[in-house]
Amino acid sequence: MKRAEDTFDEGAAGGGILRQPPAVWATAGASVVAFMGIGLVDPILPSIAQGLRATPSQVSLLFTSYFLITAVAMLITGFVSSRIGGRRTLLAGLALVVVFAALAGTSDSVGELVGFRAGWGLGNALFVSTSLAVIVGAAAGGSAAAILLYESALGLGMACGPLLGAVLGDASWRYPFFGTAALMAIGFLCITVFLKEQPKPARKTSLLDPLRALGHGGLASAAASAFFYNYCFFTVLAFTPFVLNMTPYKSGAVFFAWGVLLAVFSVLVAPRLQRRFGSLKVLGGSLVLLALDVAVLGYGNHTTAVVCTVLSGAFIGVNNTVFTELALGVSDAPRPVASAGYNFVRWFAAAAAPYLAPKIEEWSDIHMPFVIAAVAAVIGAGIVWVRRAALTHDAAELAPRHATEDGVTVFAD
Repeated sequence: MKRAEDTFDEGAAGGGILRQPPAVWATAGASVVAFMGIGLVDPILPSIAQGLRATPSQVSLLFTSYFLITAVAMLITGFVSSRIGGRRTLLAGLALVVVFAALAGTSDSVGELVGFRAGWGLGNALFVSTSLAVIVGAAAGGSAAAILLYESALGLGMACGPLLGAVLGDASWRYPFFGTAALMAIGFLCITVFLKEQPKPARKTSLLDPLRALGHGGLASAAASAFFYNYCFFTVLAFTPFVLNMTPYKSGAVFFAWGVLLAVFSVLVAPRLQRRFGSLKVLGGSLVLLALDVAVLGYGNHTTAVVCTVLSGAFIGVNNTVFTELALGVSDAPRPVASAGYNFVRWFAAAAAPYLAPKIEEWSDIHMPFVIAAVAAVIGAGIVWVRRAALTHDAAELAPRHATEDGVTVFAD
């Protein structure tokens, strides 16, 4: 197995991240906007609640519907793309996002907005699950440069989503949705013009393949641990804006800083930590540190909560990278199938946390949602420790892996 640093050297020698054809840049640019959609609503959640006269638990359904559909859609994305091709799958996903993001901006009730976000989630699942495969297929300089470009797009999107939501949402909570629809429409046109259809996979993916892959103990363990981790992750992302109770601009600035740390630690820091300490030690330690950070966030004053929110981005960035590499390398399932099964499980937690956190606050107090999130992260670390034998490959701890196989992402968040 090649080491990650060797792979990146080869990719750099072959052309590097910046020397890419227009098709790659078009897909990467659309990927930035797609990932922006995850954190776009963060700064405007209080504004949406006020504008539609809704409670925090009602507004949190914006995340729940989005990620619930995303989770289920993971079972069909490989089925679709292996039959109609990557380009058509991308365009279908983009078209759905354009339509449902625009409709979300016209909503007159929380129910309408939640429903439109569900349609948005389907489009985003189709696009995000296919985009790296397309980038790798069209990129110059080897897969390493393409993956680095994709990870950079992910980090930039996660950082800029809250910022765009703040800038446009300061005038009206509706504008960020219209803005996203416009940007994705531009992405649709760019991909239509610059991206040619790529060869279809030799083997078509069935709907049950991802579920069958979860029969492998290592993949099931990674997915189970990631489930609890994602509950903690999305408690921070979806519930903290209500706790901070800041203006859209200030909240956007907080989550922009959070996204910058997420990007830096996922792309630059996590691989270095893995090379030095190993994947499982890094993951277990990062989960425990995230739990401590979230617990302090829940009990600290306002300034402490802001600092801990931003700091959580560092731990989340590390966890995202290591989890995905473990999930895609621990089993002998084809990577598209392993990725779909893994994401199918973990996105259910992303759907549950935004809804349960405000409900838990209603049933108890403001601190308890963060306590439960911290406990979830510790459970995730415990699964990594107890199942460490299953989370290894060839009787040795997984080395950092950044290669792709069959056009699959190694960073599928």
